[in-house]
Parts: sequence; structure tokens; C-alpha cells
Amino acid sequence: MSEPIQSRLEALGITLPEAPAPAANYVPYVQSGNLVFVSGQISAGPEGLILGRLGEDMDAEAGYGAARSCGLSLIAQLRAACAGDLARLVRVVKLSGFVNSTADFTEQPKVVNGCSDLMVEVFGDKGRHARAAVGVPSLPLGVAVEIEGIFEIA
Repeated sequence: MSEPIQSRLEALGITLPEAPAPAANYVPYVQSGNLVFVSGQISAGPEGLILGRLGEDMDAEAGYGAARSCGLSLIAQLRAACAGDLARLVRVVKLSGFVNSTADFTEQPKVVNGCSDLMVEVFGDKGRHARAAVGVPSLPLGVAVEIEGIFEIA
């Protein structure tokens, strides 16, 4: 991994998880040209899956943490796609966030900021991206958040 990015991760107190294995019949990422498409990463932490429904049993602050966990998994998958060298990142192109939420919950953008903020903290201006933040009535395994990403690499 590149020294500046590793140093930034250490300064932020971040240890990346291992890239999670797919939970069904798909691959964790696909590279097409200089773009890496990372499959949706679900909210999980050291204690396991982060479950819940925003507006029902989770608030936006807890959802922010769940989205940040998705971001850590996205970076771990990107690291795998780059054979361990995150210095190959040119930019984070787009994130699409899905928030398990009630019909009246409207703070999906605040939730997905957990991932967006992480990308900028870790990658600086290369981490600024286009984005979607969408509320959905349910997610796989009852997780709170799922986020997929598109990254440009050299």
C-alpha cells in the first residue's frame, strides 16, 4: 500500500478489514479499463452485521456509523483490486448508497455521508465523488446500509 495513504489511515486510527467475501453469486469487484466497480458492501463491524431500520430503531447518527463501515469495506475491496497498492487510485468516481428506512425517514443523505466523509478523509480531493442516497424498505440480512462504488485507478 502506498506510504502516504497508509500514513493517513494510521493517523485516522483506521485499520482496514479484510475484503469481505461475496454473500451470493457475484464477484466483489470488476475492473473494466481504468474503472473498478465494487459490489455493494453491507454495514458490518467487528461485532458483526449492523442491523436496523432508520426512522424505526436507528437514528441518522447510528446510520452514519453504519455507512462508514460500508466505506471501510469498499476501500478494502479497492485495495484488493489494486493488488494492495491504494496509490493507484485516481479518484472515487461515484457512490450509490441504499438506506434501510421507514417511509417517513428523509435523512438518507446524512446517513450516506458516513461513507462520503470517510472517502475524503482517507483520499483527500481524490475522494470527492458523485453520489446517490436512496431510502429502501429493506436490505439483505436486515442490514442498515449498503453502498456500492465506482473508482478510477491507474
